[in-house]
Amino acid sequence: QVRLVESGGGLVQAGGSLRLSCAASGNFASLEKMGWYRQAPGKQRELVAVVDSEASTTYGDSVKGRFTVARDNAKNTVSLQMNTLKPEDTGVYYCYADGVKKYTVTQWSAKWGRGTQVTVSS
Repeated sequence: QVRLVESGGGLVQAGGSLRLSCAASGNFASLEKMGWYRQAPGKQRELVAVVDSEASTTYGDSVKGRFTVARDNAKNTVSLQMNTLKPEDTGVYYCYADGVKKYTVTQWSAKWGRGTQVTVSS
């Protein structure tokens, strides 16, 4: 079982910065993918950024050049540095993990944190 706990959300003015962090715990050896998704009111959950175990990253088009995702494999943590925030970045940000490796088996079933609210005022 994998538990993901986010921290670092809050209220910020447009143009400002925030940093989110997520720590994974549980009975596993490693996580192939970790990252962030977000959901705005009335909209579907969307990709923000994901990083794999070899540090290869994927970003949503709307955040490229403004957000940076990073992970610490030894600590099973992932962070999201968000710069030049816009009101449209407002939403609940969910920590995500997949590819849970135990012994020699890797299980692909997305895991989610409870989410942290990010609000960007104009």
